Amino acid sequence: MGQQQLLLVILVTILVGVATVVAINVFGSSAENANRDAVRQDMLSIATAAQGWYIKPTMLAGGGNDFTNITFSNISFASNAVNQTGDYAINNNGTYQITQPTKDNFLVRAYPSSESDYNSTLPVIGVDGSITTEATFNTTTRYLEVKVLKNSVLWTKSSINTTTTPAP
Repeated sequence: MGQQQLLLVILVTILVGVATVVAINVFGSSAENANRDAVRQDMLSIATAAQGWYIKPTMLAGGGNDFTNITFSNISFASNAVNQTGDYAINNNGTYQITQPTKDNFLVRAYPSSESDYNSTLPVIGVDGSITTEATFNTTTRYLEVKVLKNSVLWTKSSINTTTTPAP
């Protein structure tokens, strides 16, 4: 009788251990997916703000139907920091880059902070608002990308393997 109870205790311990490992893996992947969803939402916010800036006349500090001079400094985006040229912005979800601006469109590339090789350093912002250290961006090769047009967005590329695809 004692050996059966000992065997049962060992079996239950193994089952609880396996269940714990599975739960940790599921939680980790859920956190990554939540971060990627937040990054996709940030990308849509950037696109919406940029489209508003695009249609605003240049007299009112807008683009005047031209994306050529689009930067994070021109649009409203909830970021912790923007670099001096305005083409990179960082928030808790990741790093965002505006690339290839033309008259009619531009690309937004996002590097989610949940990726294992993500590295980004925020600048030191003084009390008076001055930036004492420029932000450094060591972006990973894993990214999401969207093409922003004057009245729509196109999900162009993702180097991240996910089970869900963003809605157009």
